[in-house]
Amino acid sequence: MDEQGRPLAGSLSEKVYIEINGVQQGMFIQSRDVNNPVLLYLHGGMPDYFLSEIYPTGMEEVFTVVWWEQRGAGMSYSAETPPETLTLEQMIADTLAVTHYLRERFGQEKIYLMGHSGGTFIGIQAAARAPELYHAYIGVAQMANQRQSEVEAYKYMLAQFKANGNSEMVKKLEAAPVTLEGGIPEAYLRVRDQAMHSLGVGTMREMDSVVTGIFFPSLMSRAYTVPEKLRFWQAKANAGVSILWEDSISTDLSEKVPALDLPVYFLEGVYDYTCTYAQAKAYFDRLDAPVKGFYTFENSAHSPMFEEPEKMLEILREDVLTGGNRLADEE
Repeated sequence: MDEQGRPLAGSLSEKVYIEINGVQQGMFIQSRDVNNPVLLYLHGGMPDYFLSEIYPTGMEEVFTVVWWEQRGAGMSYSAETPPETLTLEQMIADTLAVTHYLRERFGQEKIYLMGHSGGTFIGIQAAARAPELYHAYIGVAQMANQRQSEVEAYKYMLAQFKANGNSEMVKKLEAAPVTLEGGIPEAYLRVRDQAMHSLGVGTMREMDSVVTGIFFPSLMSRAYTVPEKLRFWQAKANAGVSILWEDSISTDLSEKVPALDLPVYFLEGVYDYTCTYAQAKAYFDRLDAPVKGFYTFENSAHSPMFEEPEKMLEILREDVLTGGNRLADEE
């Protein structure tokens, strides 16, 4: 809208369902100017478009932003979707199919691909599979070696709870130790989100509760109908894209995707313990690409696009769109 509340000529704001490899899947598309370059956003364990209503990213000012809700998640959830299709290969195939749809619809030879959290696990492998389709790959809270990341998170949280005297959380964590050899106990996963958010190392630095920070805002969103909101949380309850957890926890991406034939940018919150900053940086240092940029967000946890949107937008404008890395951290 312009300052008078009228739709801007050439702008776009829509919710659309399309068939992707045999399954109806939903997406939100927003752009100040439909001639802007297209940015396909891959969410993590659950769609987070609704958070952009509370924490505007501004990305639609410079991109045509596509908030796609993947097979098995959010608007795209259906009890009729065969569980056996919720695989990494299917998610990569869906990503490439959506990419082709957007290239054709907006008449652009290449688009930009941004993954967040679990979306980075799919996104970076899709970019490696078909680099000719993308101007650049942008990993926000990039997955790397998630098993090692969980060990780092566990040790950090246990130390923090001991230091602040939270004996109840110490007891819960000590009863479910996370180790490289012993795996990731179910009891740890049940307490993980609560523990991370209470320490400010979860979704956002200032978000201390999943209920008040995610559940209630999703229900209040005006972008979804009531049936869509029900499907949103049915998807979460039925695992949705988190079925890829076993794939991600057993994969070291620095070995599986050691190189990319396109510019690569990692944007990382220093307080992120969902996908730890240290593991993302270690992967970035090993990754081979024609152009690389690593960017530290000093006041962010897992979602710098919502936590520090001005810095995020500056990086996208000045570096990603130009194919440079002038604003990247110094080596």
